Amino acid sequence: MTSTALAPLIQIEGWAGERGGTLLWGPLDLTVRPGEVVHLIGPNGCGKTTLLRALAGLRPPAAAKTSHLCTDLWWVGHANALAEDLDAELNLHLRLQLAGAAGSAFAGLCQHLMAQGVPLGRPVRLLSAGQRRKLALAPLALVPRPLWLLDEPLDALDAAACVALADLAARHVAAGGAIVLTSHQPLSEQFPAYKKCFLRFSAKREQLFIQEQLTGEDA
Repeated sequence: MTSTALAPLIQIEGWAGERGGTLLWGPLDLTVRPGEVVHLIGPNGCGKTTLLRALAGLRPPAAAKTSHLCTDLWWVGHANALAEDLDAELNLHLRLQLAGAAGSAFAGLCQHLMAQGVPLGRPVRLLSAGQRRKLALAPLALVPRPLWLLDEPLDALDAAACVALADLAARHVAAGGAIVLTSHQPLSEQFPAYKKCFLRFSAKREQLFIQEQLTGEDA
């Protein structure tokens, strides 16, 4: 069965994004099906993170006609969102616990961290930037979820870690998962094939803003 025959994990139409009251992009249509990878591309400040956060359900789009979003997902933001005074093992344990992971996920927790070169028993604030990034990405390998939303996942990773993440992504996609990501760094050759979604500053900011105003007045 081809990916186009599968029900989409993400299907949005007429989306627009804003930050601080300024319209960034839109209207945008995007469909992501199982087995697909979408690389969000655009200049700094164009709203790539804004789009990812909206797809994760962390903020509403500024405008939308249709919204079908998968909620069984992993979100890894640019900020690692770690508890600085706790060690790597406890950080990851709490993350999986809050995510409702099954008990089997915890069994390989320490082994995975050690294999990634993340030391145990040391406060996160004493870890290197690369070790902290590996810790933030660890849930991807431990608990399968259909959709990954990744904001600059290669940030602070060395070449070997980038290849390891590409291999993990390839296995995820081969199993029917999907990925939407941003990355200022080039994706390695081992990374699964992806389609590009270009975000540009909207040429219809005024029209969209007026339309939203009229909708509010009519309501």
